[in-house]
Amino acid sequence: MKKLVLAVALAAVAFGARADVTVGVIVSATGPGAAIGVPTRTGFEILPDTLGGQKARFVLLDDATDPTAAVRNARKLITEEKVDVLMGSTVAPSSTAIAEVAAELKVPQITLSPVAPAAMKNPWVYTVPQPTKTMMAAVVKHMKANGVKRVGYLGFNDGWGDLVYNAIVELAKESGMEVVTNERYARNDTSVTAQVLRVISARPDAVVLGGSAVPAVLPHVTLRERGYKGPIYHNHGVINPDFIRVGGKGIEGAYAPTGPVVVAEQLPENNVIRKPALEFIKRYEAKFGAQSRNAFAAYTWDAYTILDRAVARALKDAAPGTQAFREALRDALEQTKDVVGAHAVYNMSPTDHSGVDERSAVLVRVENGGWKYVQ
Repeated sequence: MKKLVLAVALAAVAFGARADVTVGVIVSATGPGAAIGVPTRTGFEILPDTLGGQKARFVLLDDATDPTAAVRNARKLITEEKVDVLMGSTVAPSSTAIAEVAAELKVPQITLSPVAPAAMKNPWVYTVPQPTKTMMAAVVKHMKANGVKRVGYLGFNDGWGDLVYNAIVELAKESGMEVVTNERYARNDTSVTAQVLRVISARPDAVVLGGSAVPAVLPHVTLRERGYKGPIYHNHGVINPDFIRVGGKGIEGAYAPTGPVVVAEQLPENNVIRKPALEFIKRYEAKFGAQSRNAFAAYTWDAYTILDRAVARALKDAAPGTQAFREALRDALEQTKDVVGAHAVYNMSPTDHSGVDERSAVLVRVENGGWKYVQ
């Protein structure tokens, strides 16, 4: 279990008579999910050092893309660091595992990846990334408009692969399409030839891939190498620079859904998310350089924006470092209304702990080594 140190220290200091707000953060900074975890972590380097006007302390731990380690980290942060809220993790299996700890110890959790439907029913869990069904709806809409009837599926053999598959099956059925394969592979696999050949033999009009980050490159490239000519759709887990860098020309033409922040400049002027997204990009690229933006750091930014509002509300009822504050913070998160971030407009309720709508998803395509907004 590795403790991560921010380049800009958000250290605990005395602030009047009230304790600091302490945030426990868990990311997959190493292991197969590092291509997501590392950019998510960089988002913390541009955050203010306050929440709700109160001094804040962020304690970051690495779960190495291992749900078991994520659980250990969550318990450590709650019992030893006395955190008021958890953020993380950055891959679905770890986030879902942490949710059980959040419920058991009654600490609010803001996930930085989508989670399984059962976890979303947990009253202590809130999620910033768009629900998988919301994102994949943009994919199905495009497929339907282009006459797709038969859909091949090849994804991870874990919780993320299940989330994408289940969303596609449900949405495809609603749109009169049929999912004709359900092939799987492990994040660390070095070959998916057998799975790809089975997908191709099913003669799909389009293929949906349920991988994420760099491991999502392998099935796409293999499909092309084996002669598949149809459109290939990914999911929002591939929206990061490493996917583009590693995939190179082999992934040209790939489709994927993403939050508006990735193509903010290409959005219509009247898009309500455009201005906040551009503000995030300006701050982020001022530190990390031009074109360094990524969807995952923007999730960190949106999580902070939501939490900042909730902390301000919770501070009226209790002091940080107490169970009463954790409960007040949980209730305040549930009352999130019209918070506009870089990815979405967030409106949460007792029955919706994500609170995003179709405005949070756009379809993009890889063109000349970059993401192009698909009108």
